[in-house]
Amino acid sequence: MWVYGRNPVLEALRLGQARRVLVAKGVEGWLLRELERLGADYTLVPRIELDALLRTTHHQGVAAEVEEPPYATLEDALRLAEARKEPPLLVALDGITDPRNYGAMIRSALALGAHGVVSEERRAAPLSPLALKASAGAALKLPLVKVKNLPRALRDLKERGLWAYGLDVRGEKASWELDFKRPLVLVVGSEGEGMRRLVREACDELFRIPIRKEAESLNASVALGIALYQAGLARGVG
Repeated sequence: MWVYGRNPVLEALRLGQARRVLVAKGVEGWLLRELERLGADYTLVPRIELDALLRTTHHQGVAAEVEEPPYATLEDALRLAEARKEPPLLVALDGITDPRNYGAMIRSALALGAHGVVSEERRAAPLSPLALKASAGAALKLPLVKVKNLPRALRDLKERGLWAYGLDVRGEKASWELDFKRPLVLVVGSEGEGMRRLVREACDELFRIPIRKEAESLNASVALGIALYQAGLARGVG
């Protein structure tokens, strides 16, 4: 698959995952120097050729061919927490189908100390080039888990000692009323429908992020970022 955008391509090079790199003629000199510093064997092509290959003009003048990133397992995410000597902090996504939102959530999860992002095989955005670009390369660094049944996966995690906290605009508790130091999985539903009933029922707590009434709701990615930041503060991450 092709990834595009400066951060995803540079991250793929740093991780040794880029097979070949295409660069639009006329890009800034600093980008060429950084590609050379990372040992990239790149080819200069007309910008219109990149537009046609990627079917977008939002590639920032650079693309890399990489193997499709493999999905991880729940065990991989829990092992990462163990390796860091931290209580597990996972993110579970229910019905997030927009690849930009998916990528942004992965980026927030990596930046704010989560150990993995879990979603269903169905009802979920794929790990597409657009999602990779939105993640700014974070999707190449964090365990991304696909499960067949999210409620069942949540019950499995709870049996392993994790608490499931669901973000819900109608949640009875405010975010500051919960214990974020526990081993946790934060569950986020789609902006339109929220969490499905069985997912809601699998949560130990439903909580809300208090906002002004005029706003009605937050973007799901923004809400997750706030919850992850609160978890990080409680755990002393950063």
